[in-house]
Amino acid sequence: MRPRSVDNFLKQARVPYTTFSHPEAFTAQAEAAVSHVPGRSWVKIVVCFADDEPIQAVLPAPLMVDLARLKGLTGARTLRLATEQEFRTLYSDCEPGAMPPFGTLYLQRVFVEQSLVGEAEMVFNAGTHTDAIRMHYWDFVELARPIVGMFGCQPSAKAASAPIRKSPGPPEYV
Repeated sequence: MRPRSVDNFLKQARVPYTTFSHPEAFTAQAEAAVSHVPGRSWVKIVVCFADDEPIQAVLPAPLMVDLARLKGLTGARTLRLATEQEFRTLYSDCEPGAMPPFGTLYLQRVFVEQSLVGEAEMVFNAGTHTDAIRMHYWDFVELARPIVGMFGCQPSAKAASAPIRKSPGPPEYV
């Protein structure tokens, strides 16, 4: 079930959007596939800490975050990926990894990959791994007030085939 905080936020904003349910999936690419949405239209949210400030990086599902570029865009001295435990704390109303890109709802800055500017639609998690929100890019901008920049990159063949492993903590980029 979608978090009430997300529904209330969207209701107060009075911007057009639609919601739909899809089979459970845990990566942006998988969610796009089970929802029959092109990967470039499904956006993923990568949560980082710029110095000690949590931020959201929003980019198309097929891309990866170039952490060095994002660090430059944020103006931070250090940048690191958030841990799963930090997700649970920052987005306690959402399933881990299924937070929507509404940093304003969570008092966080939002950075959006330049390639999304002007897209006809964006689709993203609505707080669960089975619910999604579809809206126009400019309506998203009205809600999230993002900082736009170039920080997305194509995954390398090595990164795309590497197994996902849990680590005690994310690396820090200084």
